[in-house]
Amino acid sequence: MKQKAEMLKRKLHRLTFAGDAFLIVNTTNNTFRLYQNRQVVRSGLCSTGSFIHLEADSLQSWLFETPKGVFTIKNKMTDPVWRKPDWAFIEEGLPPPPPGHPSRYERGVLGDYALDLGKGYLIHGTLYQRLIGQPVTHGCIRLNDQDLEHIYKTLQVGSKVYIY
Repeated sequence: MKQKAEMLKRKLHRLTFAGDAFLIVNTTNNTFRLYQNRQVVRSGLCSTGSFIHLEADSLQSWLFETPKGVFTIKNKMTDPVWRKPDWAFIEEGLPPPPPGHPSRYERGVLGDYALDLGKGYLIHGTLYQRLIGQPVTHGCIRLNDQDLEHIYKTLQVGSKVYIY
């Protein structure tokens, strides 16, 4: 175990530059570590994908998994509005409305901040703070309010996020 941790530390040292801020998310333990100047400046619990499989019909299905790999912050948002995908309606037993329909937009459910990882995946807050630390998301990374604010203020567009 110690050898594996040392290998990871050396690999991170090669992949990062002094001064860079980056985030590491462990989807197995639902934990995160925020680094700045190659030092951990914050760590805690997060929530990641539930691995629930939702099937609409023989042509449409979703597996709610947090993607793994190296990502870059594409955009940062304050007071983000959630644009509900088809699966959100199907999960509620409702037919999906057409694109752009007003029922697709929900305010206040993603917290005060969101960081866009691309392809519909975000780092964001939640109304369900008590579930932080459990694998309950549809693929996004959820944080409590204090951790989200700190990460939002530390990471910039272009910052790296390592998810494993």
